[in-house]
Amino acid sequence: MKILITGANGMLAKDLIQILENQRYLVVGKTHQDLDITNKDSVIKVLKQENPDIVIQCAAYTKVDDAENNLNLARKINAKGCEIVAKACNEIASTMIYISTDYVFDGEKFSPYTTSDTPKPLNNYGLTKYEGELAVKNNCPKYYIVRTSWLYGKFGKNFVDTMLNLGTKYLNGEISELKVVDDQIGCPTWTKDLAQWIAKIIKNEPSYGVYHICGGGKASWCEFAKEIFKIKGMNVKVTPCTTEEFLRPAKRPHYSVMTPSFIIRPWQEGLAEYLQDGGQLS
Repeated sequence: MKILITGANGMLAKDLIQILENQRYLVVGKTHQDLDITNKDSVIKVLKQENPDIVIQCAAYTKVDDAENNLNLARKINAKGCEIVAKACNEIASTMIYISTDYVFDGEKFSPYTTSDTPKPLNNYGLTKYEGELAVKNNCPKYYIVRTSWLYGKFGKNFVDTMLNLGTKYLNGEISELKVVDDQIGCPTWTKDLAQWIAKIIKNEPSYGVYHICGGGKASWCEFAKEIFKIKGMNVKVTPCTTEEFLRPAKRPHYSVMTPSFIIRPWQEGLAEYLQDGGQLS
């Protein structure tokens, strides 16, 4: 089976490439330089040349705050780009796997979101990712939409490594306080865990549709940070704060916990393994 992955330089894509190659799939990774998903002619040409059985759409505009001032660019990549890829997949009868986000929800439900809940994005990033979902549904009948949340992994900048850096500064006396938001609740997810579950979808071929794949359980960013320091044995005092104390251009949902579509291990176990592996590569 041949699998083509867009956005091949991204944090999730790099884990996917390693895991799928280890499972003996023929994997073709395409970076932005190799494949501009917003260029219709280029997409059709590349997909027809490669003729993959599956296309995993990892390419995306993921700068949540910047999207507030760059809606057109975010929409061009996350919505229009997905529409182009979806139509090309349909043309060559490929299955499309689209990576989406918990930010398609507004966080006002305050109980775990299921795949049947109606999205209602709060910010432009979530809006354009949801538009991407609709583009996939409307243009490629053979699709899996995989919503995930709070990703971290060794191949990109992430919350875990930011906390470790700040924790070290705290212990060295470079900063006197470490405040972390405590009123946003979600599901921390290791990219390697997500990649392994996507590989299971490819292998098991469940019904086409929407799936939630995220770390089991829930946490606030503050609880997430405390668990990081606990596992690392770092005596760092984490001070809870509110979203209002740490204002960002893009609104975040206060509660974006999703009900996983599969029985997934607790997020703490994935975090412990990530930290045991050494975290981010230099």
